[in-house]
Amino acid sequence: MTDHKIQTEDGRTLSFADFGKPDDIAVLCCHGGPGSRVELKSVAPQAIAAGFRLIGIDRPGYGDSTVNPGRSICDWTADALAIADHLGLHKFMTVGLSTGGSYALATASVAPTRVMAVLVGCGMSDMSWACRVEEARMKGAESIWDAVNRDESIALAIDQFGEQGEKMLEVDPDAEPMLSPADLAFVMQPDYGANDPNNEPFRQGVLGYADDRIADGPKNGWSSFDINAVVCPVTVIHGEQDWIVPITHAHHTVSLLPDAQLKIFPQHGHLSLGMELVSTLEALMGRVEPKAI
Repeated sequence: MTDHKIQTEDGRTLSFADFGKPDDIAVLCCHGGPGSRVELKSVAPQAIAAGFRLIGIDRPGYGDSTVNPGRSICDWTADALAIADHLGLHKFMTVGLSTGGSYALATASVAPTRVMAVLVGCGMSDMSWACRVEEARMKGAESIWDAVNRDESIALAIDQFGEQGEKMLEVDPDAEPMLSPADLAFVMQPDYGANDPNNEPFRQGVLGYADDRIADGPKNGWSSFDINAVVCPVTVIHGEQDWIVPITHAHHTVSLLPDAQLKIFPQHGHLSLGMELVSTLEALMGRVEPKAI
């Protein structure tokens, strides 16, 4: 892994990590919320062996990427394309996990001639739809979505995660559990978290997470980009034991796309699903038309 930083035209810093070889198939990776550029470090060796070059990008407020208050989902696509241009990537795939699924799809919507395919893993769908569907609600985030302003959103995020994420995996005995048995087993592995000793998701506190929730909440949903402009092949994968993002989101996202396939993994939850990333990427690449490469 090599870390990099570039400057945007408006003077912000973008931080990203490059896993792989220059001539391999480039994959711009959109992390979860909270998350960071190092999120896929554990699967990078497998990806490299399969011929993929993973490029993890810190969204504003995460890792070393400058905070950008008021950003929308679509605003971020300019950052992704700036990194692609910096690396000389004309064609690439996008991957989005959880919160990042929306950003991966948005990038495909604004750059249809460059994005060859999209993989969405345990991704949130359009929250302006989900807020009206009981089985699609995400109660853990609703207090932040209901906040009256950004300051209140930040305060609520601190209450949920702690100033520096120290409450991330705390179990509230009075609250509905968020981690399924599959995810509990995953986080109990001895090497869980070893790839992120610097706590990159919370390097700037909870600012990135609060801005994520403002951007994708029911008031905004996917209004900042056109889902109908996504014309490349899309694969949506979801864990049947996902207690964080309801599986209804996966079904809804697939229903909106003309060339989408859904694969459910009964053995996985929200966090453990990342173990299937590389094999799914390989299968997805087989659906890309040669002329699109």
